[in-house]
Amino acid sequence: MPSTWTWEHDAYDPRTERVVEALCTLGNGRFATRGAAPEASADAVHYPGTYAAGCYDRLVSEVAGKQADNEDMVNLPNWLRLRYRCLPDGAPPGDWLTPDARGLRHYRVVLDLRTGILNRRMEFRDGSGRRLGVTHTRIVHMGDAHLAAQRTTFHAYGWSGQIEVEAILDGDVANAGVARYRDLDGRHLTGHRCGVGPDGVAWLSCRTSSSQIGIGLAVRTTTQPLVRGRNSCTATATVQTYRLPLTRDRPTTVVKTAALYTSLDRPSGDPPSLAVADVAGAPAFPALLATHRAAWERLWSQGELRVPGEAGRILRLHLFHVLQTLSPHTAELDAGVPARGLHGEAYRGHVFWDELFVMPYITLHFPEVARALLMYRHRRLPAARAAARRAGARGAMFPWQSGSSGQEETQSLHLNPRSGRWLPDHSHLQRHVGSAVALNVWRYGYTTGDTGFMHGPGAELLLEIARYWEGAASYDDAYGRYRIRGVLGPDEYHDAYPGAALPGIDDNAYTNATAAWVLARGLELIDGLPASRREELLGSLDLNGEALDRWEDISRHLYVPFHSGVISQFEGYGELAELEWEAYRARYGDIRRLDRILEAEGDTVNRYQASKQADALMLGYLFRPAELHELFARLGYRLDDAGWRATVAYYLRRTSHGSTLSSLVHGWVLARQGGADAWRYCQEALLSDVTDIQGGTTGEGIHLGAMAGTLDLVERGLTGLEAGAEGLRIDPVPLREIPRLSFTFCYRGHHGIRIRLLAGRLGVTVPDGPHGPIPLILPGDRHVTVAPGEQHWFRSAPG
Repeated sequence: MPSTWTWEHDAYDPRTERVVEALCTLGNGRFATRGAAPEASADAVHYPGTYAAGCYDRLVSEVAGKQADNEDMVNLPNWLRLRYRCLPDGAPPGDWLTPDARGLRHYRVVLDLRTGILNRRMEFRDGSGRRLGVTHTRIVHMGDAHLAAQRTTFHAYGWSGQIEVEAILDGDVANAGVARYRDLDGRHLTGHRCGVGPDGVAWLSCRTSSSQIGIGLAVRTTTQPLVRGRNSCTATATVQTYRLPLTRDRPTTVVKTAALYTSLDRPSGDPPSLAVADVAGAPAFPALLATHRAAWERLWSQGELRVPGEAGRILRLHLFHVLQTLSPHTAELDAGVPARGLHGEAYRGHVFWDELFVMPYITLHFPEVARALLMYRHRRLPAARAAARRAGARGAMFPWQSGSSGQEETQSLHLNPRSGRWLPDHSHLQRHVGSAVALNVWRYGYTTGDTGFMHGPGAELLLEIARYWEGAASYDDAYGRYRIRGVLGPDEYHDAYPGAALPGIDDNAYTNATAAWVLARGLELIDGLPASRREELLGSLDLNGEALDRWEDISRHLYVPFHSGVISQFEGYGELAELEWEAYRARYGDIRRLDRILEAEGDTVNRYQASKQADALMLGYLFRPAELHELFARLGYRLDDAGWRATVAYYLRRTSHGSTLSSLVHGWVLARQGGADAWRYCQEALLSDVTDIQGGTTGEGIHLGAMAGTLDLVERGLTGLEAGAEGLRIDPVPLREIPRLSFTFCYRGHHGIRIRLLAGRLGVTVPDGPHGPIPLILPGDRHVTVAPGEQHWFRSAPG
């Protein structure tokens, strides 16, 4: 049985190697390197990649006769590359060895989650029975965010001779990790310079093509026994060649220590010079390993989550990748939440609404990182304002896909791999991303008590988003309500009405309900501001009494469509045709990407009641039942438990789950209402990346929203934990497959608060500290307090 702290792959399979690379990525929040075999360069099987948070570049490509402008998170030079071959005494040189070599007899990859160490062990055997054992040990240093290292140890079994090793620093790389993007230009690096210093440190300098970000990489290669290497350079790479003695009883070791700097770093400097100086003074590998382990130990103590069994093991892997993407180092950067982590090139490294699923965990455990991620949005507030003005709107209109500048990065065309056709992409009409930003601001404020942020950048974000919704809503006399038209909902399948000339649908229930919520929270925030700050903001945002009265009116009279006693996903959804679900499952098997199937058939999903992922049901993910009922009551609608349960059942039958977020949301909603199928969806969310459930997407980068969302599902979904005006609300729900759990979190200056959930019991422990008692609201609306230094146990259900 595998350890709960390791993730192991015991055989080499070219078909799944890219999934292994993604799941074995190592990072520190500043940069990450995929878990590729160092022997391999990019090809159809292997894809080494190194990515730095916030490092983007823009290129223009000719696609389907049109100019396509795309900004990508850039694949940086490959510091891993190591080639080797055996030189047996009295025999000709062997072939350069890779995992694809015919002589591979053993292959095992072990990722140690506790320490952030990746080990890859291989054994090769030639036709004469000579065996070579190879062990790679790799880290991306969690303490020093510029350093990474790899130690390779060679063992000879049954022979003696030499091993020839080439340590390569390779700048001839491109963004080519996603087959769907292969028609797009991926050559982002230019201006290469490289060399090897007299101290043997190899260095490489280049810059991104249009964003002109300077990149400097340096690699110090050491050998044991100590051998002087032969150095050579090409236009884009350095090669250091060593011939090392290898005997049956004495292994040979090669260590590559790398330093990465870019011109995005602060304080600024010359990236290659900084990299050379850093790597030249870096400790030896054992010392690096020790400080790296210590940094991970500190990180785990702050991010702790304990769940028994296989679910707990998978959750620990998810947490590991969240921490590698968004570590305390992220707080020093101007970077957002990349939907696919720093693990690959899918979605081009862009920032979507996935932070809605990531921020709850980060806010509870690493509030300083959460603040920095919100500041990424705040620094792009001017771009969101400009986008709103160009659209003839007010306030701030945040982009569906964001990168370096905050402008809309959603592609204008996307490829359907089934049909081979490039199609118009209208997903930029998902205006609900602004509500996700506002909700993250609000949750952060209640959880941390950070009034400085909430009265400053947080207020500016939330109020400007509210101003946008005010302008986007127009009054319709025929309905007697305000409407928001020409948008896309989270579903993404429906981008137009059947036969319509223009894209967009009207009155997406999720969009309208969350817009009403934002407007109401905006009014609440204004009321709570200090008088001087209130006057300042009202003046700078041109908000007078008439405008605020309009906010109040819209927040109470936005239209939410219903049909057949359930919430309509959008106006007219109930009039669409029903899909023959079983027929399509029988014909195609996997119908998660139903939109691609129908388009390849010459049809369109716009004609059917079929959703890619949770849309209307997202409301049950964001809001407790009481909050949801209150929100709808404010809008003048009655939504009781029976109506909500009917809505859940209706869309469960009409969703293809073409997104990893879909099973997460459905699992959450069903768990909260005690649904029989809750675990089925929770389990699918847990397995989505480890089994590559979407069929080939994990190798392009993990799904960070789904991974962080499963952590949140356990911490907040199963415990009902929520920070609010009255304190911490706790309302556990039983899930038989997760019988117990424990985690620590931060709340309003308190650190290390612990929650333990057992069968029928819940414990809260507040560590000693200078802050006051924590107010809790328990099931049955019981109000209690837990003082610092105290531990209280409660029954997890009233009565």
